[in-house]
Amino acid sequence: MRHMKLPRLPRALLSTTLGLGLAIGALSAAPAAAASSPSGTGGAYAQYAGSAEDAAANKAFFEAVVKSVAEKRAANPGAQQITVTYSAANAPTFRQQIAASTQIWNSSVSNVRLQEGSNPDFRYYEGNDRRGSYAYTDGRGRGYIFLDYRQNQIYNSTRVTSHETGHVLGLPDRYQGPCSELMSGGGPGPSCTNAYPNSTERARVNQIWARGLATAMKNAA
Repeated sequence: MRHMKLPRLPRALLSTTLGLGLAIGALSAAPAAAASSPSGTGGAYAQYAGSAEDAAANKAFFEAVVKSVAEKRAANPGAQQITVTYSAANAPTFRQQIAASTQIWNSSVSNVRLQEGSNPDFRYYEGNDRRGSYAYTDGRGRGYIFLDYRQNQIYNSTRVTSHETGHVLGLPDRYQGPCSELMSGGGPGPSCTNAYPNSTERARVNQIWARGLATAMKNAA
C-alpha cells in the first residue's frame, strides 16, 4: 500500500514503508522496532508518500525472495511447482491474517504458491513502529515483512497483510488506485477492506513467476 515516510530505524538499513503502511529471508535478528505487546504507540502517522527509494527497496525485497527460491529449485530441479516458503513464528498476533493472505494468493495465482515451513525464503514480524507496516531488505538477500499493531487496528488487517505479501510476489505500490486494486494500499482509506488482488494484479504475478524465475535460477546457478 502507500508508503509512509517516517523516521528511519536505528540501524542504517534499507527499508520501505508501505502505503497503508502495508510490506524477507532468514534474518539473524528481529526488527529493531519490534515490541512485546499490541498496545499501540499512540499519536498520528505521517502522511502517505512514495519515493524512488521505496520502489527500489520493494524491488530488492522481491529479488531476494526469487534468489532464495531459485537456489532451492536449482538444488531440486525436479520440483513441479514454484513454492515460496515463509515463517510466521515471529508474528503470532497476525497468524490468522497471514493464513488468510496465503489462502487468498494461492487461490488467485497459479504459477507460484506460498507455504509456511522451515528454511523460509522470508519471515513475518510484528511490533510497534510509527512508520506502520513495511517490507524490508538488507540488500544482501535477506529481509522480512513487519506488521505494525496500531496500523492493523486502523486498516483492515487482512488487506494490510495481503498487500505486503504482494510485494513478496513482485507487485509495486500503486498509490492512486481504487479499493478494488490491492496494491493501492492505504490510498482508498481505512474503509477499504478488499484483501484480494484484481485480475490485472493476478495476471502480473503469474507472468512474473512464469518468466522471471528461470532467469533468477540461471543467475543463481
